[in-house]
Amino acid sequence: MSIRSSSEFAALQRIGRIVRLALDEMTSCVRPGVTTAYLSAVGEKVLHMHGANSAPRKVYGFPGAVCISVNDEAVHGIPRFTRVLESGDLVKLDLVAEKEEFFADAAVTIRVGQVSQQADALVRCAEAAFGEAVEVARAGNRIYDIGRAVERYVRGAGFNVMKSLGGHGVGRTIHEEPSVPNYFDKTCRDKLKEGLVIAIEPIISAGSGYERHEQDGWTISTADGSLSAHYEHTVVITSGEPILLTVN
Repeated sequence: MSIRSSSEFAALQRIGRIVRLALDEMTSCVRPGVTTAYLSAVGEKVLHMHGANSAPRKVYGFPGAVCISVNDEAVHGIPRFTRVLESGDLVKLDLVAEKEEFFADAAVTIRVGQVSQQADALVRCAEAAFGEAVEVARAGNRIYDIGRAVERYVRGAGFNVMKSLGGHGVGRTIHEEPSVPNYFDKTCRDKLKEGLVIAIEPIISAGSGYERHEQDGWTISTADGSLSAHYEHTVVITSGEPILLTVN
């Protein structure tokens, strides 16, 4: 969506803040022995406390409140009581929420206990690639500038973007136009305009970057079983530094 009024901006700020609070509470609960179902319940409790709803469940009928993916699972992992976190895991908390018919989306990758050097580097890379994208997410630049910045950084670090997974418009529902790839796609020539609301989300792999769809119909994993990392915020484009709605 593109913001048309101060009231729309205020509503997006409210839901962005709720998403941040829920992610922070979930993150504080990540430790070996915790199930992904428990983490999802923690996030959902925060949403309900603030009058918000799980957007994936509301829009798509997702079988959980929060998408929680572990290790080679890149996105859309289903929270399960049988999925117990262990030291060395990477757990991705991807939370999209709705309140007052406005949506915000953010994701973090959390290290569980002691992780390998490769896992640590992968998490750092996803976060830094997001930072590179934010630097070019300015009105007047083109959508492909975001993907070029992400891909250049990720490849320079020795990893790969998962090209089939990327960012998108957000605000009035979960996924809106435009698509925001994490690689240089010369067809994405549209200029970024002030007020445009997008989710920027590097989703990267320690392996080839190709995907595999799991039999549960939701989870997308790396095709080669390599680790993945995901970092995301909801961003409002301006003529200067973009506004990150899900940071504070």
